[in-house]
Amino acid sequence: MRLPLSLSSNHLFFLSPKFKPPFSITSSILPKMADSGNSSLIWFRKGLRIHDNPALEHAANGSDFVYPVFVIDPHYMEPDPDAFSPGSSRAGVNRIKFLLESLVDLDCNLKKIGSRLLVFKGEPGDVLTHCLKQWNIKKLCFEYDTDPYYQDLSARVEKYASQEGIEVFSPVSHTLFDPRAVIAKNGGKPPLTYQSFLKVAGQPTWASSPVSTGPSSIPPPGDIGDLQISNVPTMEELGYLDVGQHEFSPFKGGEFEALKRLKQSLDDKAWVAKFEKPKGNPSSFLKPATTVLSPYLKFGCISSRYFYQCIQEVYKSVKQHTSPPVSLLGQLLWRDFFYTASFGTPNIDRMKGNPICKQIPWNEDSELLAAWRDGRTGYPWIDAIMIQLHKWGWMHHLARHCVACFLTRGDLFIHWEKGRDVFERLLIDSDWSINNGNWLWLSCSSFFYEYHRIYSPISFGKKHDPNGDFIRHFLPVLKDMPKQYIYEPWTAPKSLQVKAKCIIGKDYPSPVVSHDSASKECKRKLAEAYALNRQSNGSVSEDDLGKLRRKLEEDQQTQKPAAKKQKQKLITD
Repeated sequence: MRLPLSLSSNHLFFLSPKFKPPFSITSSILPKMADSGNSSLIWFRKGLRIHDNPALEHAANGSDFVYPVFVIDPHYMEPDPDAFSPGSSRAGVNRIKFLLESLVDLDCNLKKIGSRLLVFKGEPGDVLTHCLKQWNIKKLCFEYDTDPYYQDLSARVEKYASQEGIEVFSPVSHTLFDPRAVIAKNGGKPPLTYQSFLKVAGQPTWASSPVSTGPSSIPPPGDIGDLQISNVPTMEELGYLDVGQHEFSPFKGGEFEALKRLKQSLDDKAWVAKFEKPKGNPSSFLKPATTVLSPYLKFGCISSRYFYQCIQEVYKSVKQHTSPPVSLLGQLLWRDFFYTASFGTPNIDRMKGNPICKQIPWNEDSELLAAWRDGRTGYPWIDAIMIQLHKWGWMHHLARHCVACFLTRGDLFIHWEKGRDVFERLLIDSDWSINNGNWLWLSCSSFFYEYHRIYSPISFGKKHDPNGDFIRHFLPVLKDMPKQYIYEPWTAPKSLQVKAKCIIGKDYPSPVVSHDSASKECKRKLAEAYALNRQSNGSVSEDDLGKLRRKLEEDQQTQKPAAKKQKQKLITD
């Protein structure tokens, strides 16, 4: 297996007026040069890598000086003391830490080819326009990004560059296909099934030629003017003085780690050939039963196109292998499917105004939402997964399915947008397109509509991990619970609870709902919501949705006495 780079650790210099440099800048550190000549700026957002980076190569081509820039955006990075977990208003500490590690690695790799990373802190649009002006940039290069936030940001910067006569080069290299091209081939609308996407997209135009392993050298930065350089801030220097978190993600950011993990995964050719999603063991945590390359793809520490070609090389060397949609290659294509659907669908990140989303009168219950979010539902399988999310910022795809189903159509009937927001904050691989697409899917609001197929919060985990090792690790309060009760500790006799040092209702919560009755109620509500959507031909008004919500609430009130009696029996048996 060829690898694009031989990588090692090094230090990153942080460029920001907020942090004072620990040393004086000398010409040997960063040369002072005249503004004459062709200067290019490569703006890193995602795409934090050297290999298969057409924006970087274009910036270097024909330039005398290249300024590699990353802007630490307070929108994502500034500490938020009011958030439900340590981190900013948008990102948990695990993702922030992963990003900083990726920047350190990127700087190290740039130094190996004669450059360095220049990191700023501030509003990216303002920072970029200032740099373009101060450095007399002739060519601005950055990877195309479909996220709405970066679409707006790109448009602002491009507008300024155009007014100043600066060339802008923004290639598609974060995905296998250009979503705009796929949508155009499909008559202006995104394909909304996986098979139709494959048919429209066809084979990638670049697939027959090996992607670039990256330039062996690029021109250095030129004169930086009056801007100062210092080391990259630690988490503490960013303001995270006491995050109150004793365990962090075991997955370290950066291109080096990404390529190492890719090699380790693909060296097992039999595993690659037999890979079949949704199969896999979601309870495997010491050695996850998947590649764990999703956070590296999210930040572009590894190229999806390079990943694609490496899988194809493995397929050529084996007699047979699985095929899309379940194969490993199929997972990369799923990623592009969601990118294309999200890019071409208005308001895909919400229920209202979303043309492909079922209108459903989800419950609003802040206490149940918090119990799910914080791992306090009383269902150990669900809670252990959510605690893993808090501690690691990652979980197996089937584990995600279980907790998303439990929150929405399976048990709690809470709006998928609420769950999406929690995932968006805590996951190190949080990806706007994929996160929204998966929550629409798993809540049966779009793409998938078999709402009667529900993950059991008891039997599903037990099937994979009968001893409950996953639960014992992430919920140590249950570590001494006998295995026959580990998934349903409320059924353990009081004497065993005392012996296990875990009294249900005191040391560990009682179940917030009875799964059997709650799942039946969810199915009933979804059946009525689906019927309303059919009757309205997908155009459900606010008034219609309000009437259905009131009807469902009235029906539930009449059933409450029986449900309360059943819950009491569940807890006391």
